[in-house]
Amino acid sequence: MNGSFDVVVVGSGIAGLSAAVSALEAGASVAVLERAAREERGGNTRYTESFWRMRDRDTVSDDFDERLASNAGGHFDPEFVKDAGRPYEDWPRPLRAFGFTDPELIRVWGEDAGPALRWLEGFGVRWDFLPTYFPYQSTTRIAPVGGGLALVEALAAEAERRGASLFYETAARGLVRTEDGEIVGVEAVQHSRPCRFLGRVVLASGGFEGNAEMLTRYLGPKAQWTRPVARGGYYNRGEGVAMGLAAGAAPAGDFGAFHAQPVDPRSGAIEPVLLHYGYGVLVNRAGQRFTDEAAGPVDAGYERVARAVLEQPEGIAWAVFDAGLDDAPHWRVTVRSGREPLEAPTVGALAGAAGLDPAALSATLAAYNAACPEDVSAFRPDGPDGLATRGLAPPKSNWARPLLRPPFRAWPVICANCFTFGGLRIDTSGRVIDLDGDPIPGLYAAGETAGLYYGDYTGATSVMRGAVFGRRAGRHAAGAQ
Repeated sequence: MNGSFDVVVVGSGIAGLSAAVSALEAGASVAVLERAAREERGGNTRYTESFWRMRDRDTVSDDFDERLASNAGGHFDPEFVKDAGRPYEDWPRPLRAFGFTDPELIRVWGEDAGPALRWLEGFGVRWDFLPTYFPYQSTTRIAPVGGGLALVEALAAEAERRGASLFYETAARGLVRTEDGEIVGVEAVQHSRPCRFLGRVVLASGGFEGNAEMLTRYLGPKAQWTRPVARGGYYNRGEGVAMGLAAGAAPAGDFGAFHAQPVDPRSGAIEPVLLHYGYGVLVNRAGQRFTDEAAGPVDAGYERVARAVLEQPEGIAWAVFDAGLDDAPHWRVTVRSGREPLEAPTVGALAGAAGLDPAALSATLAAYNAACPEDVSAFRPDGPDGLATRGLAPPKSNWARPLLRPPFRAWPVICANCFTFGGLRIDTSGRVIDLDGDPIPGLYAAGETAGLYYGDYTGATSVMRGAVFGRRAGRHAAGAQ
């Protein structure tokens, strides 16, 4: 099968569908290529609750700029990045190709988040300040009623209504390029048969969390101990990123990192997170603690904890509690695995059930208990309470209460991969930027395929980013500036 269109979108998550509908609104003919079958379309978006880091329906959260700027990369040469404070058109070309969290992108992102939300409302999406799986929140979040699936179904229906051609079980394999370097289409495979789709290209096919080779190449051997957090991630094989880099795109985002979440490895549920670990302790295979379980707000620190778990032998840990867990009445909200914990009347029996050395776990808990405050009356489970250990390495900064009361419970914890950070450099129109700082004619990227995050993920921003820059890429690709 072959076809010619004004715009060819690769991927049907929030970024791809936003690009497709925006291009259709501008009068373009559009093809959407999706690796999954129709009933599983939507990539990671289909499986997320899709929280947006916003104060209200029109305004991003108060900490939006600050959090993104704090996760903007490594130790930059101040002489090199000083020009980022000038208008973008005055930036030197090397700076335009530089892999860092572009302040121009953050500015446009913040300005367009509200209009993107209102645009989605126009397709019947309803929004509310819905409950999260955090015991408390350090910022404001809003979400579509029905989660990411509601976004996928609303946008896909609109794309179909406007006459888009949607090709399912169709995977992009390469870019079609003219002699003068313009991208004019996509080589693809549909049911093992090669096909070609001509048009300006928007790459919105996710990251590479579903590609073991790319994960190992960028993350190293520890990649074998992580897995996609939801089914949509298995469809994200990294072709969009690879095709863009092969076409000369500048890389952006942290290729050695990903959005990490602590999950129960026994569970096949969507996003089976475990976020109650701060009320107990985390131990590794050797029965030893290895991180501060409660360094600060859970919603701002769970990624750090998940990464620490990945660094442990076999990338696994155990969250251990006593009966005091029930003093946090909302702890069940933070456990989405649907699996029961191991439970035992003694620490030794719990260790045996978990495959840990009883003596080692007992010694770890004894040292922890001795370092906890004698007076724990200030325990406050709905926020950091300052109950900290003394003289213990690593410390525990909050919720430090002795674990003495049976029954003792434990959940296994691994680090799951929501999406990878490494991708393609784009400008505020979604155009892919090459290694010399110039746009690659005919090529756009949005969503996870466009690299942006470094270090830690700024929570509740990924789907919002996909909508904002998917819209901008679709409009520009259709010729509507």
